[in-house]
Amino acid sequence: MNDNRILVVDDEEDLCEILKFNLENEGFEVDTANSAEEALKLNISSYDLLLLDVMMGEISGFKMANILKKDKKTAQIPIIFITAKDTENDTITGFNLGADDYISKPFSIREVISRVKAVIRRTGNATAKESSEQIIYKGLVLDISKKKVSIDEHEISLTKKEFEILLLLLQNKGRVFSREDILSKIWSDEVYVLDRTIDVNITRLRKKIGEYGKQIVTRLGYGYCFESE
Repeated sequence: MNDNRILVVDDEEDLCEILKFNLENEGFEVDTANSAEEALKLNISSYDLLLLDVMMGEISGFKMANILKKDKKTAQIPIIFITAKDTENDTITGFNLGADDYISKPFSIREVISRVKAVIRRTGNATAKESSEQIIYKGLVLDISKKKVSIDEHEISLTKKEFEILLLLLQNKGRVFSREDILSKIWSDEVYVLDRTIDVNITRLRKKIGEYGKQIVTRLGYGYCFESE
């Protein structure tokens, strides 16, 4: 199985299951949702591509795409619209919203698979590059290249050491680092640093990242780790 995750959003449950079955046979990891409302409750930023039906309930596929494109965490996720509407105006609307492709019903499964693979190939390099420069945990975003941390798009101020500690823990979620590990990696160029310095920086960091502070867990006798829920 490859690492690409796809979310299929369509109010036709049978169609969702058919697409899920066939795409999983091609090695993709696939989730489904039967409405935009249901889909928007998921962690959309974790998907590599969306197959999105246009004609749904209160929130149409076009409206959902517009919501996602306005959010920095989901703006770059490729979208393929699937719809029974194939007029020129609808196609133009879809592409103006940032769609990467547009498939009209009825379609063949082979066509869908071919287009999905083409879009992932085309967008994969850019997505990988961006992912390598950012570490995202829910609303917490650490930008490695810009040396910035934001929560729900609001930048927070961290010292250099606090930033480096958070980067170390986020890059290794679930791994416990002893004080000695953290000292050697973050304070490697300094002659003498007390263990207490680590504790003080961790305490300040927890406060600054608010609700995510509880994810930095103390393992008594061992050290610290960033624990995902």
